[in-house]
Amino acid sequence: MSAAASVSAGGGASGTAQAPERADLTAWLGVAAGSLGSLMAALDISIVNSSMPTIQGEIGASSSEGTWIATAYLVSEIIIIPLTGWLERMLGLRRFLLIAAVLFTGFSVMCGLSTTLTMMIIGRVGQGFTGGAMIPTAMTIIATRLPRSQQPIGTAMFGATVILGPVMGPLAGGWLTENLSWHYAFFINVPVCGILMILLLVGLPNQRMRLDELADADWLGIAGMALGLGGLTIVLEEGHREQWFESSLILWLTVVTFIGFALVAAGQLLAKRPVIKLALMRNGGFASVIVMGFVLGAVLYGSSFVIPQFLAAVAGYNALQSGQVVLLAGIPAMLMMPLLPMLIARADARLMIALGFLIMAASCWFDSSLSTESTGGAFSDGQLLRGLGQSFCMMFLNQSAISSVAPRDAGDASGLFNAARNLGGSICLALLATLQDQRLEFHRWTLHSAIQANDPAVQTWVASQSVTGGVGPDGLTSAYMSIDSMVSAQALVMAYSDDFVAMTIGILIVVPLVLLLKPLPKGQAPMAAH
Repeated sequence: MSAAASVSAGGGASGTAQAPERADLTAWLGVAAGSLGSLMAALDISIVNSSMPTIQGEIGASSSEGTWIATAYLVSEIIIIPLTGWLERMLGLRRFLLIAAVLFTGFSVMCGLSTTLTMMIIGRVGQGFTGGAMIPTAMTIIATRLPRSQQPIGTAMFGATVILGPVMGPLAGGWLTENLSWHYAFFINVPVCGILMILLLVGLPNQRMRLDELADADWLGIAGMALGLGGLTIVLEEGHREQWFESSLILWLTVVTFIGFALVAAGQLLAKRPVIKLALMRNGGFASVIVMGFVLGAVLYGSSFVIPQFLAAVAGYNALQSGQVVLLAGIPAMLMMPLLPMLIARADARLMIALGFLIMAASCWFDSSLSTESTGGAFSDGQLLRGLGQSFCMMFLNQSAISSVAPRDAGDASGLFNAARNLGGSICLALLATLQDQRLEFHRWTLHSAIQANDPAVQTWVASQSVTGGVGPDGLTSAYMSIDSMVSAQALVMAYSDDFVAMTIGILIVVPLVLLLKPLPKGQAPMAAH
């Protein structure tokens, strides 16, 4: 989501009066509520990343199964983001956000109390549904509660929370895990949600419900998105472990996925107002933005997941140390924040997006040269570059999404862009887990096959290790286990490096799409639509 221009999906709150020239205190309290809610929701996407090894150990999940803890949240957000406009209109903005905050608190407590992977995933799904509503609605509050002259201040506040949330999450989760317990990475939401609800009650006006919106809802699209996105994610997550289509589970889930997407397509034709307006994809420029947003989300969430995993498995970092490394990406984002509105008004969006992606590609390429001796310092340059590139891409892509469609479609355009970004993150996490498993086995057996039993150097080393490990069969067994351990360690590092190579290639593939974009109007201020 853009730092200075993001909009809620599908429409804003109804019944709001024209904002005064200078917003009063209650209006700013409403903006503070929106920013706090978006920060909490964005932070909870990644707050489990650095403490994931600890959580996996306590709830009995493998490293590949652990990706579900992050993926479940993202998939739920993808589904809810396009629905926020409809839910705002039906319930009223304040009531909708109060309900979301209360439920988010309950699901956070459920996650903190989890003792099994199933319980954790259910809690994360609930967090995603309720937390996802808080990110797009923050811009609705800015657009309806602040006059145009003060909206850049509100969007800057909001932008800082959205950019910093994913990089602050691992640090916050790491600190809580090391100093208290991983459970408090979820329990911390209880007091924050209490403050949020007070701000919502004071800062937003009450609006009447419009339950007639239920009759006009795109129920086919809603059901289709849940089935299609949920099925697709499970297929990608579990396909490798289940031997893909040799498994009846994967076959049935593939059928469910196709049925889901067919329902979404039917909703496009039959619903008065489709939950997600796919007709906008006929616009080549907008379709390009969606594809690039997908890749942006893949790298944003993929890198913040892979780095803590590597540091825990290879470098022996604890959760707090891993979080400090991930936080480096937030430094350039914060430094660039005051300059981005000026760049939007003067710079060519196509050039800035291309530059941002190339910087991100360079950052991933730098991180692909890992070794068993690599520590957090090996990621410093990559993280700083990635933060800079992401700042450019998020700002200019979101502005391009809004500018490439008619004003009446700005909300739908933003909903699609935000959903694409989260979908990219969700699918990337699933694919990276699969890629890592496959490449780990590939590198392990390739390295083993390169070790020739009749090589004099190998025989000499085995003989020396046999003496160290004991006389006879026990000594040989110890030597063979030592070889396998070293080979497995090297294979794991090579598999992590392949993750970054894959992200580099993905970025470079989409860079030419900037040629399909139109330049933003010169002198244009960052837009806040709702």
